[in-house]
Amino acid sequence: MSRSEFGDDTIAAIATPIGTGAIGVVRISGDEAVAAAERVFRSRSGALVSQFSSHTVHLGFVVDPSSEQIIDECLLTLFRAPSSYTGEDVVEISCHGGASIVAKVLEAVLSAGVRMAEPGEFTKRAFLNGRLDLAQAEAVNDIIRAHTDEARRLALRQLFGALSREVREISDKLMSILSRVSASVDFPEDVPEPDYLELSEEIANAVSELDRLIATSRRGCVYREGITLAIVGRPNVGKSSLLNALLRRDRAIVTDIPGTTRDTIEEVINIRGVPVIAIDTAGIRKSPDEIERIGIKLTEQTIESAEIVLVVVDASDVFSDEDFDIIRRVGSRAVVVLNKMDIVSDDSVELAAREACARLGVDEPAAVSAKTGFGIDGLEDKIASTALGTDLGFSEGAVVASTRHRNALVRARECLSEAVNTLKSNLPIDLISGDVQAAIGALGEITGETAASDLIDRIFSEFCIGK
Repeated sequence: MSRSEFGDDTIAAIATPIGTGAIGVVRISGDEAVAAAERVFRSRSGALVSQFSSHTVHLGFVVDPSSEQIIDECLLTLFRAPSSYTGEDVVEISCHGGASIVAKVLEAVLSAGVRMAEPGEFTKRAFLNGRLDLAQAEAVNDIIRAHTDEARRLALRQLFGALSREVREISDKLMSILSRVSASVDFPEDVPEPDYLELSEEIANAVSELDRLIATSRRGCVYREGITLAIVGRPNVGKSSLLNALLRRDRAIVTDIPGTTRDTIEEVINIRGVPVIAIDTAGIRKSPDEIERIGIKLTEQTIESAEIVLVVVDASDVFSDEDFDIIRRVGSRAVVVLNKMDIVSDDSVELAAREACARLGVDEPAAVSAKTGFGIDGLEDKIASTALGTDLGFSEGAVVASTRHRNALVRARECLSEAVNTLKSNLPIDLISGDVQAAIGALGEITGETAASDLIDRIFSEFCIGK
């Protein structure tokens, strides 16, 4: 998609969250941004916006252009093209952050001949104007939506181009291979045919680099997208207490009455940098109560969709047939939590639980007391290691944090594997051109060079308006 295909009109939107705050910002971008700002801004110095230098801030008033009535005192910041976020002329009006004031300022700007921006349109223009590639543009949205510091750091690394650089390095190597093969086919008398073994080694090296990137995707996607964690078990085993313990605050109602929780309760928790949607569920049992049965049905649906399931077991009553049934149903996603250790003094209880888990083919249980907090840190470590695998930290270099990026890398790898097989079979060398070109195209989808218009539109439609 080119800039001309997108349009040359000037856009505006509120760039700060809707609601009451100290400051609200209305952003304008486009060829007419300066002219539109000049229609609504009156500087205290008397100078016109068109006279301002780039990257300067000016005190003045926003007015209704039709009546000259003052709307608010504000600061105007000017960024002239191409040294702006979008690569166009950009004006930002910072006013007081009351919802009605910011809305009125935007209304005045729109009445000056500017249209409302679409979701993500400012960043989309930055991409189309070459200020960011597509992976960097996606990172902008990831930073905004990051729930944990690790997710923010990962997005920042991508914004600074770590992934794009490595992808382009691989793509450049493949372009070199493709050009040599094409030259030998087009000019056989002047250009010798590349050595099959050397080409195979070069392509195999590219496959290894792709494998290294793909291997980071599990950890990266977990940090970026988070996981769903279901807390399940029989009634009154301490599921709601465990949710409260993980949250470090009382969120769910806790009583000694079985069946207290009848609906699912969801909360987002930061566990070792992983955004976790923790879901407290109704206790699983046969119940004559229709409302409770509906809650149990929701529990069963939650179990099916969760990446990790904490199966809570009462340490004073391990293991019942119902406990075994739940663990078997969950299977490999189960993390057994032996709760209420504060009322158990016999070490044999924990030993018996470990033996039971071994027979069921699941990891040994996490012994905790949701009431006292005993073992909660260890349980969080277990949740994080289950979600991330053995590597809980960040490695140097790029980390793939998007399913879209991972899929593109996998497709590129598959194409290159086909090319290697072609060379090993001693087939005509020009047959690898299509596979190498397809791999380059898949990599270009990550950075945007070969991304289709509908893909670009879909990516930016997920942004907020004003970014």
